[in-house]
Amino acid sequence: MTFSIVARQGTALGVAVASKFLSVGALVPAAEVGVGALATQAWANLAFRPQGMAMLRSGASPGEAVAALLAADGRRAHRQVGVVGPDGRAETYTGEECLPWAGGLAGDGYAVQGNILTGPEVVRDMADAWLSSAGLPLADRLVAALSAGDAAGGDARGRQSAALYVVDPGRGVGGWGDLAYDLRVDDHPDPVAELRRLLAVHEVLHGTPDPAELLPLEGELAEEVRQLLAVLGYGSLDRWAGVENLEGRLVEGKVDPLVLAHLRTCAEERRAKGI
Repeated sequence: MTFSIVARQGTALGVAVASKFLSVGALVPAAEVGVGALATQAWANLAFRPQGMAMLRSGASPGEAVAALLAADGRRAHRQVGVVGPDGRAETYTGEECLPWAGGLAGDGYAVQGNILTGPEVVRDMADAWLSSAGLPLADRLVAALSAGDAAGGDARGRQSAALYVVDPGRGVGGWGDLAYDLRVDDHPDPVAELRRLLAVHEVLHGTPDPAELLPLEGELAEEVRQLLAVLGYGSLDRWAGVENLEGRLVEGKVDPLVLAHLRTCAEERRAKGI
């Protein structure tokens, strides 16, 4: 019912998953900084998440963790699981009773797996997308792999939900904690595309500005910003940015092009409404 990828890139660990199943993100993924990432699916054993993380935390390899999880599970033939460790070792398992097509691939830093798929091309294309996108951040690579699986046919029953879960030390929103991404599309006709849209929105709202792209907030640009803020009823950029959840992109004496573009759009919409 599901296809997923678990992967590691540098210190970041994460899972991306899609399914013809409601709220798949609430069930499949688990990840912990310095420990690993795990996806449990098919006839999912949800106990695999805390148990698998505990085994990895104690020093077990992904292969050892998967073997131990399965040894204690009388319904292992119906399970599917993928695990990656902080050193890049990865393991994928598909029980012989998982509904076809079912299978997976694993390599250095990643494991992809799926069941009730249109065919093996789904996991193959996911692995290819992962390997060909090494220049991108982990979250983008995971969603790219998920998109490739979706384009190859994905879940044979159709589409419903998708999710992205990534941990990275100190990369939580505003620098708080390690949870970098926890995006879920619970019920949507095109969930992978919607997940990709949410990832782009997340980058605008919670990403950090590129110092090379910052514009000096002076002269004509400073005057334009002042006028745009006046249209919106604000006396300072920081007050408006706080309301728009863009405060993380503010830099003293400069303006992020993404912030400027959003400010212009908001002011234009206000003018169009004649307010």
